[in-house]
Amino acid sequence: MILVNFSHPLTTAQLAAIETLAQEKTTQLIEVKTHFNETQSYVEQARALIESVGLTPAQWQQERLLINPPSLSAIAALVLAELHGRMGYFPSIIRLRPVPGSMPPQFEVAEILNLHAVREQARLER
Repeated sequence: MILVNFSHPLTTAQLAAIETLAQEKTTQLIEVKTHFNETQSYVEQARALIESVGLTPAQWQQERLLINPPSLSAIAALVLAELHGRMGYFPSIIRLRPVPGSMPPQFEVAEILNLHAVREQARLER
């Protein structure tokens, strides 16, 4: 599986937890620096961000991908919309949660969310 990280660098423990939950080894980790200019269009910056990942159209559509989305909600929404357009479906994403009482603040992998399955289930409510 290819893990594309649009957020803070993942720790060794987080990567191990992701592989355990996914029941699959990470074959490639792509770290994407995500910083947007507040004075420019977020839509264009999101498109450029996805382009910077460097995957081919075939890889977007055929590889097993897992996404750690950006932390800022507007950017995450745009990234997911751009990914859906390229992949043809919503990817699975990682949800991190704070470790209670940790100093400095630390985060652990809470779950992997299958957004495509959520979408399919929601379609039944139309």
